[in-house]
Amino acid sequence: MDAKTYNAQLAELRSLRDDIKKTQATLVKLETDRARQITALAGYEKAKAERIAPAAGLSLADIVAIAPILAPDRLTNTASTAQTGAAVSSPQPPGETVPSGIEHAQVQAQEGTVAPAMTRPTPEPAAEPEPPAAPSAPPTVPAPAAAAPLVAHGAQRTLPNLPAGADGDRWFAHTAKLASTHPNFTQQARSTVFLDTETGVLVHRDQTFRLDLQAASAAEILNTVFAVLPDGVERIYITAGAPWHRQADQHPFLKDAVGAWLNAPTPGWRTDTGRGKDRMAGHFVHPRNPVGRYQREHGEQHVEIRSAGEWFDTDGAEPATIRDAFVLLWKALRRHWPDAVLMGSPSQTGRDLWTRTIPAKGQYAEGYPVLSEELRGLFHSTAGQGRTELITPPRVPAQLPALVEYDRTFAYAKHTWKAGVGAPRRVTAARFAAWSEKEQTKALFACGHWHVRVTVPEAWDHVGILPAPAPGDRAWHYPATPGTTFTTWAGGPEIHTALSNPRSPWKIEILDGILFDDGKPLDDWSKKLKEAWSSLTAQADLNGDPAQRTAAHLAARAVRAILLYGIGAFAQRPRTVTGTTPRTAERDVPADAEIIGFDDQTITWQRPTGFTRDPNAHPEWAAHIWSSARAALLSQRHRDDDTYAGALHAPPGSVVAFRTDAVYLTLPQNWPYHGQPGDYLNKGRLTGPITAPTTEDELLTLRDKGRTTPQPAPNNEGA
Repeated sequence: MDAKTYNAQLAELRSLRDDIKKTQATLVKLETDRARQITALAGYEKAKAERIAPAAGLSLADIVAIAPILAPDRLTNTASTAQTGAAVSSPQPPGETVPSGIEHAQVQAQEGTVAPAMTRPTPEPAAEPEPPAAPSAPPTVPAPAAAAPLVAHGAQRTLPNLPAGADGDRWFAHTAKLASTHPNFTQQARSTVFLDTETGVLVHRDQTFRLDLQAASAAEILNTVFAVLPDGVERIYITAGAPWHRQADQHPFLKDAVGAWLNAPTPGWRTDTGRGKDRMAGHFVHPRNPVGRYQREHGEQHVEIRSAGEWFDTDGAEPATIRDAFVLLWKALRRHWPDAVLMGSPSQTGRDLWTRTIPAKGQYAEGYPVLSEELRGLFHSTAGQGRTELITPPRVPAQLPALVEYDRTFAYAKHTWKAGVGAPRRVTAARFAAWSEKEQTKALFACGHWHVRVTVPEAWDHVGILPAPAPGDRAWHYPATPGTTFTTWAGGPEIHTALSNPRSPWKIEILDGILFDDGKPLDDWSKKLKEAWSSLTAQADLNGDPAQRTAAHLAARAVRAILLYGIGAFAQRPRTVTGTTPRTAERDVPADAEIIGFDDQTITWQRPTGFTRDPNAHPEWAAHIWSSARAALLSQRHRDDDTYAGALHAPPGSVVAFRTDAVYLTLPQNWPYHGQPGDYLNKGRLTGPITAPTTEDELLTLRDKGRTTPQPAPNNEGA
């Protein structure tokens, strides 16, 4: 083979690669459509996996993995072969009970030690401000004679464990020379404009311009904005128009369309690779809120094109109103942080403001140390975020008598009053078993993350409580079938809810755990944000100018986003870098990169870079807040009203769905609402009969309709 033939075959190989990529994208879309159709069919009362499988061209196990509700009895009762955890305890003889609410578990010596299975503990009054209800004399519950394990079907995700012995102990050391510290610099503000690409209205400070945007490409936006503002700006917020979606019909996925828009040629500009040591800035490809970063080809001008939707739903507001919202937000934050600066996103702003609350004196004057990379990776794999679950017939009626939405106001702000600090401690099953009941209860009230084996009570008739790994990269579901046994990781608030819920205690076996000292690293930050939110909410209620009312409302939503996404930023996900390479320089594509898009001129790729040395990475804080929020979605005490709210306080069969901070029911509830963080607000209601939703799109359609249907909300007094 000569060089000419070699190059010709390389060109042919590239063509084949391009065709394969397009075909794979089409296949993925078809498979996604098939899964949606299977999920819809599963909502039919008489649907059977045996009939759906041949129609879909899949195996019975594949069908059940997509729609677990279709699992035949012979599969449901099959023993799981994918066991995780340090060990598995033998079942208790039927009827055996033990004093103090603790069940003794036989231990299989060849597999290690398992902590006793727990039923309802006696709460320690001062340990948690709002524990779920618990009777004064905790009952003992016999272990089921034969619990049905959660079925894996070959697709169940297995969660990681802590290594045994010295290998695991090494994980509990902090990362050397890495800690969150108070910044020793003043953040610099960036000149910002607000642009509606549909109308061409551009607002810069107190000036308004009207631009002629034909295609609204990145190049056209950059060149047109800099033509009217020759001194330049550093940040362009798109308030309406979503120009990155204009060619969505030409791509199989929305993210592909966004990537193509960001990476289209921009004469006079190039992709910004960052300043200083940050050489991998580049664009951020997000299906709805992308970030384009550009730099003059010959100059030092840097500019970002971002979506205002990162901060709040603009809901048709004019660019001038959105500018006013950012001004009000800045003023509200300045009352608490004299050096506050609005950064590009709420997550960046949230973490920057938090660092400015780190104490300069006292125990943590040197900062908050960062966990080892191994423990950060464990939290990343085992700590889910908000609960998202749709419950379909026959677990709910096929025709709903009503659909009522209750959304927890500023929910995460309710759960920031404490978080884990100090060096984490490992609590093995043997160590936990050796503790007294009081010590065990105190540990579960504290900030911890626990590896547990869970059994759903035999008489359980309500929704699931603890998350279990489901098929998928980071999917979770909530087993509720009586007798089901599964192994998972969960936070103390959820485990406490499982043990002391108002219906029936679950059986919990502690396999391993990570325990922290209780501290308040987020309390000052959260209090200041809550005060800013309350002030802006009051302005939105009282201002006589409709435009200013809207601006104040949007600013209050932005404060919520700062806290919400600031907490998410603490989780520090492994980083994925997106980049572009000219087709003529294909050999420069990193060897470990995945090609995610291409055109005649450019190859777009992404590659994982793992965890960075981020001094503000604290996934243990995010995990505790998420666990607390999921627990409160099930049961939350209102001390002033001497009552409880949450899904477990609604009748069995009345819970239709969970969506992060919201629960959807078939019956209205008399839950108190005073406009405080964590309160349940009745946001919408539809009267039935209503066909039960079987897909997320159907649920969201009903939700939107319920929010716009004028009806009195029973708990809105004081809203």
